[in-house]
Amino acid sequence: MQIVVLPGDGIGPEITAATTGVLRAASERFQLNLRLEEHAIGHASLKQFGTTVRPDLLDMVRAADGLMLGPTATFDFKDEARGEINPSRYFRKNLDLFANVRPARTYAGRPGQLGDFDLVVVRENTEGFYADRNMEEGNGELLVTPDVVISLRRITRSCCERIAHAACRLAMKRRKHLTIVHKANVLKIGDGMFLDICREAAKSYPGLAVDDVLVDAMMAHVVRNPASFDVIVATNMFGDILSDLTAELSGSLGLGGSLNVGDRHAMAQAAHGSAPDIAGQDVANPVSLILSTALLLAWHGEKSRAVRYEEAARAIEDAVATAIAQGRTTRDIGGILGTAAMGAAVAELLHRKIQD
Repeated sequence: MQIVVLPGDGIGPEITAATTGVLRAASERFQLNLRLEEHAIGHASLKQFGTTVRPDLLDMVRAADGLMLGPTATFDFKDEARGEINPSRYFRKNLDLFANVRPARTYAGRPGQLGDFDLVVVRENTEGFYADRNMEEGNGELLVTPDVVISLRRITRSCCERIAHAACRLAMKRRKHLTIVHKANVLKIGDGMFLDICREAAKSYPGLAVDDVLVDAMMAHVVRNPASFDVIVATNMFGDILSDLTAELSGSLGLGGSLNVGDRHAMAQAAHGSAPDIAGQDVANPVSLILSTALLLAWHGEKSRAVRYEEAARAIEDAVATAIAQGRTTRDIGGILGTAAMGAAVAELLHRKIQD
């Protein structure tokens, strides 16, 4: 399996280095023959090549089996004419990565204030209110006058159908419970269509329990009793907000994995930003990117029907859970380790299985 590795900005190179160490341990244990091909992205690429994403990277990623993207300084990149391309948006749009899969769960050793839970938010990833990706050309946000802005929200039947089926398939592998999050009482046409399509899609999955919740009410429900949810499906912006909330409820945004998935490609991406204020201090939590790459391995295993990649993904998740239970974590979640040391701890737990 060939993975293109793009370390990113801020803490990106640090958590990427920790994650690649874990991947190499998993590759050795499960004979994955992983080939990691690293390239500059973000500010490093802008300095070297005059653009945050050089054009030939897209072809490299398309030819590879997966992409690992470290956090990038998205807010810094405002003018594409000057090479300031948003790397996350660029790959999501050009690879048509329509589903953002965001698991959130609690861990032994880090008890949640709201009890134990294990859920997944499946977020539509290519349209909605996201002005930089919901138009074929141009931008979906318009400055009509200096004092008037109009933001266009695109909702299409095809995008609703494919995210609905992706969420249903995932729910059938888990506890067979799907919750549709929407605002169809106000956004009657757009969210009304999304809700109807999700309900219709769910009929194709026998035994799947389906309910729906208004997005504002969902924020109250999920902080009251997150254990009552299994797979949650939502449009882009609602899913973006909800997935950050559920990850934080598990103990930290840094504990949430994130996989962007299309029909042919997938991109592992940390759920958080580049945190330039702590860059270079060896204090960043690498778990989000580690778990994201585990999701990437599982996706590749299912796609290629190679069970060892799915086994490796579960082993990485188990090693992370063991490290957390043992208190071998970074300071943000109660430990004393640095970024590199926590990555090494997870890798060592994988190596220990080899020796056992």
